[in-house]
Amino acid sequence: MVQQTPGTANTPATGGEPKASALSAGLIATLAGGGLLLVFVVQNRDDVTLNFLFWSFTVPLWLFTIVVAVLGSVVWIGLGILRRHRHRKARRDARDD
Repeated sequence: MVQQTPGTANTPATGGEPKASALSAGLIATLAGGGLLLVFVVQNRDDVTLNFLFWSFTVPLWLFTIVVAVLGSVVWIGLGILRRHRHRKARRDARDD
């Protein structure tokens, strides 16, 4: 049985207090993604007219692109969930046989 002295479990091997980094990887990725999104919006400010059946919409190109991308990702994730559900149900049915 190994005994530990109290207070040494959370300190790094080099001694001293653990240091918090100023910028985490998640923060850097968020800032980079936000910067790229801002550049995209600034470069695609033109209006486009969308015609669907008897409706007609005029929206900025950047908004149209982001909405289509979000809808596409929702459909993609939904199809993945349905696929996993079918496989899970098939495995459950095979196990019950």
